Amino acid sequence: MQCGLILAFVSAAGVVLAKDAEQDKLNLQEDFTVPYMVYLQSSPEPCVGSLIHPEWVLTAAHCPLPVKIRLGVFQPSITHKKEQTRNSSLTVPYPDFNARALENDLMLIKLSKPAALNARVGTIAIAMEPLAFNDSCFIPIWRWNEYKNISDPDILTWTNQHSLPSTECHNMLDQRTTVNIMCVGQPLNTFTEIKEVSAAPAICNGRVHGILSWAKGSITLGSEGFFTKVHPYARWIMKTIQTY
Repeated sequence: MQCGLILAFVSAAGVVLAKDAEQDKLNLQEDFTVPYMVYLQSSPEPCVGSLIHPEWVLTAAHCPLPVKIRLGVFQPSITHKKEQTRNSSLTVPYPDFNARALENDLMLIKLSKPAALNARVGTIAIAMEPLAFNDSCFIPIWRWNEYKNISDPDILTWTNQHSLPSTECHNMLDQRTTVNIMCVGQPLNTFTEIKEVSAAPAICNGRVHGILSWAKGSITLGSEGFFTKVHPYARWIMKTIQTY
């Protein structure tokens, strides 16, 4: 009888431990974020922003104006109780942005209320100087497991890529603008079409060095990505933040 009680207790404990392990795994996902990543919910498609100041988000000027700004997001398709929601009080595209050529493709968005900085939400510095040759960059991005026009992405993923030499970058650009553009990746035949959110940041040496302007294929699979370099616009960014 005593043996049976012990076995029953051990069995029950095993179930509890298994449930705890499963819950820990779920909590790890819910609590994991890239703190400076901002989800710019908009139509027809969303964009990624980078929180560079408690009140300011840096993104691409080609992005639609957001209807909702979400901070501390792991999986945009699910609203989490710990995320923060803001509206935009001001949008400032770079004055010389050319939508057709995607030149000077960056924009600042001022939040309706400063972000509450914590373990899930934090700021990141912008690049003030050029990136050294062949430095590796961390590129976080959201994508869809199954893309639908009105759905939010459901996967947070990332890749590490090296910036390409300027001559190789210019060759990849063909007739497109070469002004302040950073290239990563290689021409690939992407058989699986993966839909990724636009305007992902390139984080190199702990700073935002690039904003994804356009891509050929999937960044996370190593395809070509073309980023607006941030450092040439550092003074404009700082002046805008100070002015408004």
